[in-house]
Amino acid sequence: MSLDKLFVEKELSWLSFNERVLQEAMDKTVPIVERVRFLGIFSNNLDEFFKVRVADVKRRIIINEARGGDEGAKHLLTKIQNKVLKLQQDFDNTYKDLILALARHNIFLVNENQLSENQQNWIRNYFKDKLLRHLAPIELTKSIDLVDFLKDEYTYLAIEIRKGDETKYSLVEVPTNDLPRFIQLPSEQTKRKKSLILLDNIIRFCIEDLFKGFYEFDSLSSYSIKMTRDAEYNMQGMVEHGLLEQMSEGLKQRLTNEPLRFVYDREMPLHMVDFIKDKLHISSHDSIIPGGRYHNFKDFIGFPNVGRAYLENPSLPALSCHQIEKFNTVFDAISERDILLYYPFHKFRYVTELIRQAALDPKVSTIKINLYRVAKKSRVVSSLIDAVNNGKKVTVVIELQARFDEAANIKWSKRLTQAGVKVVFGVPTLKIHSKLCLITRLEDDQWVKYAHLGTGNFNEKTAQIYTDFALLTKNQELAQEVDGVFDFIEHPYRRTKFNHLLVSPINCRRYLYRMIDAEIASAKQNKPAAITVKVNNLVDKGIVNRLYAASSAGVKIRMIIRGMCALVPGVTGISENIEVISIVDRFLEHPRAFIFHNNGDEKIYISSADWMTRNIDNRIEVGCPIYHPELRAMIKHSIELQFKDTTKARIIDKEQSNEYVQRGNRRKIRSQVSTYEYLKRREQQLVQKHQEELERQAAASEPEQPIIEAEPQSTSISSKSKQLEQA
Repeated sequence: MSLDKLFVEKELSWLSFNERVLQEAMDKTVPIVERVRFLGIFSNNLDEFFKVRVADVKRRIIINEARGGDEGAKHLLTKIQNKVLKLQQDFDNTYKDLILALARHNIFLVNENQLSENQQNWIRNYFKDKLLRHLAPIELTKSIDLVDFLKDEYTYLAIEIRKGDETKYSLVEVPTNDLPRFIQLPSEQTKRKKSLILLDNIIRFCIEDLFKGFYEFDSLSSYSIKMTRDAEYNMQGMVEHGLLEQMSEGLKQRLTNEPLRFVYDREMPLHMVDFIKDKLHISSHDSIIPGGRYHNFKDFIGFPNVGRAYLENPSLPALSCHQIEKFNTVFDAISERDILLYYPFHKFRYVTELIRQAALDPKVSTIKINLYRVAKKSRVVSSLIDAVNNGKKVTVVIELQARFDEAANIKWSKRLTQAGVKVVFGVPTLKIHSKLCLITRLEDDQWVKYAHLGTGNFNEKTAQIYTDFALLTKNQELAQEVDGVFDFIEHPYRRTKFNHLLVSPINCRRYLYRMIDAEIASAKQNKPAAITVKVNNLVDKGIVNRLYAASSAGVKIRMIIRGMCALVPGVTGISENIEVISIVDRFLEHPRAFIFHNNGDEKIYISSADWMTRNIDNRIEVGCPIYHPELRAMIKHSIELQFKDTTKARIIDKEQSNEYVQRGNRRKIRSQVSTYEYLKRREQQLVQKHQEELERQAAASEPEQPIIEAEPQSTSISSKSKQLEQA
């Protein structure tokens, strides 16, 4: 069998991943409010899929048509469209089921036709007092360019205005940036019954109030529509501008890029659909999807829980890290031994505290950090500015091309530059995706470096919902190589050698191939050989083919892949020794970790890089070896828990069927909860061990009590009795 046939198109594999997200919305064991929120996650994912991946396929089709080339992209687009239509139908059915399920829990998502008289009066007042000021209908005349006018990802109501035989069309933007999408209505009858209405339906209910006095009409009808644009932009021809100006122009270009997907209410009259399609210049390569009454379901990520607490996942309070808590400063803690934090199970504040302490510590001279995505109110950025004000030299590498965070990163770079921070944009042709921080500190007249090497961003918000590893170390060899990465970013023409770190694009591919080949050699010598991998995506053909070779040689390969997987497991003679699972649960699985058996001397790495060509060859990424025995054990144990998951693990197979791992007679394990409990026990044991050590030290330091010798007891009781008688 040709290996090309054993390579799943990444776009179809991604849709399979998003189907796993939709499964969470279907899963009746998931709390009902969380299920609704998973609909929002699914929808948001699909929006980004069209903006990025479908846009890329469409560009390939256009290029091939111009050159008279391969028809493969057309066939792929057809497969994508068919799969999306199937998922959309499953989505709509799930939404209907969830509306009924919410009602059984006394939460009612009502429309404009289900309002009591009191609720109608309340909504009319809300419309006048809160909503009306944000509405500005636009008539769809011949002169208006709808492609330029429509904002990407916004929800609009398309209004049909009828007067006799005359029909006009107008658009109204649903102002979800100014008001919440879900409005809670006043309670009626019983306080247990909670009613919510979508902002869209308030507009529908008051639509006549919006148009009367300006238009004469016999009837008004409203239908929801949504358009998705190509997210790519072309910076060619902008070479005379600086990078900031290029990025700003590119973002403006994105706002007017051609539409890729048009979603409309399937109840919309056909003549109205055709009119809008014509105004949008929809081509045969674009996706035209009839949907339900509501779009922009990404807003459902923030669906409010107005009912009982059990309708959401129980909270898992972030754990304290005893290794840090027992010291006055984070520097003291790292000096004793390496620390591995695992978010969101551990508190992210230890990282923000490290940077805050570095900003005020007189012994600290320099701070260097990569910023890819940061929170809107970033404590990290504030501390970096504080550091400059305290006389530190601060270098911040900002990735301006972090997709969908470009505008925010432009603003951050300007703010940091104005504050006196040295802002570096790195190598124009290489996106910087590494998660590094380096702090230089004077200790005993020696400059010492402290390093952070992680799998996730310096982002307080995502650290609460993404699982990620972060290593804090004072290992000077590792820290020196981290400094080498920063030097490479600023001076890419210099040759830099790394003996410990896997650095893309310098040595990552070569080292990964070398470690896989070492396992193949062991297997051929009938020695134990194994590879364990946890990544978000595996789509690089070179690595996939290397893994096929390893499997054929007898290497046992186990992988946890959250998203795209181009590799096909379980094919006799090619991949029969490869097992792949995917876990989708309440937290987004985000860490990357690799374990190579290496003849019993295991090599364990955490990394910022997925096994994708872009991450290995076209980005600056860093993988870090884990040397401390306890931290190695912690990573291995957490990964083993995921392979034992009997609740949220799905099997990745050649059919992309997303079947759940069968529990059989094994006990029920939900790996994310089990990992939390494992880390909680681990921290409790460390606290207890530390307390016992303190007690031993206290006992050892107590002064010795003087020994008071008692008088000799020379006479017995009987002799004393005789003495008394004689007296």
